[in-house]
Amino acid sequence: MTELKTKVKVVPAKQEDKLAQALYHAYQERQPLKMTEWEQVVSDDQTAYEVQDQLMELKNQPLGGYKVSLTSQETQDMFDSNEPLYGAQVQKHFVQSPANLSLKSDLLDPLVEVELVFKAKEDLKVTDSLEDLRRKTTVAAGVEVPDARFTDWFPSLSKYLVMADAAVGGFVVYGPERESTSLTVAEFEDVQAQLAHNGEVVAEGSSAEVLGNPLKSLQWLVKKLAAQGKTLHAGERVSSGTFLLPPHLTEGTWTASFNHDFADVVVEVSK
Repeated sequence: MTELKTKVKVVPAKQEDKLAQALYHAYQERQPLKMTEWEQVVSDDQTAYEVQDQLMELKNQPLGGYKVSLTSQETQDMFDSNEPLYGAQVQKHFVQSPANLSLKSDLLDPLVEVELVFKAKEDLKVTDSLEDLRRKTTVAAGVEVPDARFTDWFPSLSKYLVMADAAVGGFVVYGPERESTSLTVAEFEDVQAQLAHNGEVVAEGSSAEVLGNPLKSLQWLVKKLAAQGKTLHAGERVSSGTFLLPPHLTEGTWTASFNHDFADVVVEVSK
């Protein structure tokens, strides 16, 4: 009797799935990808965020919060975007100041940004006003270290690959947290900061660059997440957007100094 064999049809993995796997491998092994090999894979926001969700599932680590990017007109123009974008960040990549990072073992091609970092004291809602968000959060001065899984990525990486790569998240270093009610809504528009490398000031910026007010960046994120069926939960942090165009992170001591009595944020970077 002849045995009948059923042929199993092999369905090739979608290119988006392959991108998520490649990003995860680059994240784990610190082997960057070439932009040219992936830039045609994602060409819309929804697909890019779906890849990001897959990437976070592959990481299988507790969620620490989010970073918001493209919060200034200058950066939106650079990445051909008309709104910000966000990236989910694992808990262990939110670290307290002073922090120690290694260019060899922790990072690939990092930049350095100056930001405010909010922490939700309760779940945040789409109906929350800026005053509500001020009451429901703590705030800290912060230094964000963007770091893509692609070579030579800044500023030529497409916004869709930025989204897919969890908004090129690296590390977020935050200082002492205090009640956001320690500043008025208007004062959040006028937080000034200096970024110094080995004691020499290399850049200055203002919170007004962050959608006019970092609280608006937080509000944008809450609404964006809700539109995707997600919630910003109590305990999660948000790095709300850079005050300045970021330089590359190099070896040495990086210090961000702020007004309004925020403590300095210090990052020691080794080779």
